[in-house]
Amino acid sequence: MASVKNEMNKKLLTPRFMAEAGIIAALYFALTMASIPLSYMTPQVRISEALCVLPFFTPSAIPGLFIGCLLSNLAGSPLGPYDILFGSLATLAAAIGARYIRPKWLVPLPAVAINAFVVAGILQYYLGILYWESVLWVAAGQIIACYALGLPLLLALDKHKNKIFVNQSPNSKGSD
Repeated sequence: MASVKNEMNKKLLTPRFMAEAGIIAALYFALTMASIPLSYMTPQVRISEALCVLPFFTPSAIPGLFIGCLLSNLAGSPLGPYDILFGSLATLAAAIGARYIRPKWLVPLPAVAINAFVVAGILQYYLGILYWESVLWVAAGQIIACYALGLPLLLALDKHKNKIFVNQSPNSKGSD
């Protein structure tokens, strides 16, 4: 058991893994900052959430998305520490969920569902927006980012996955 954990840690701490995570974090941050009017508050369409499909291909996307979201929330969120903490953790949870979903068309779903409920709570706390109304607004924005943008990204990357991603998931080997 300890040798399996050591082997896994060796794979996760490779320069390639850390570089991929860093590039994904930088892309998430850049996309969020470039679309600031849409990235925060409600209605919200955070274009960078399209990247939440990347864990399907590589585990390095999990810390990359989390760090990118954390930095984005630190740099631009007007909603304070709860958004920085819980918004970033929502992205982390969604990335972990996306890593283990098999049908490609469901890969964006964790980002839509988790963010809809978590971010809605943050918006209700800070802005007094009705919770269920906020759930619908955040879910709508996430559907645009994750399904209208993210799913086509996943399908395009899937055609070239063997050239792009070294740390492939068993998910990406011909499902759906």
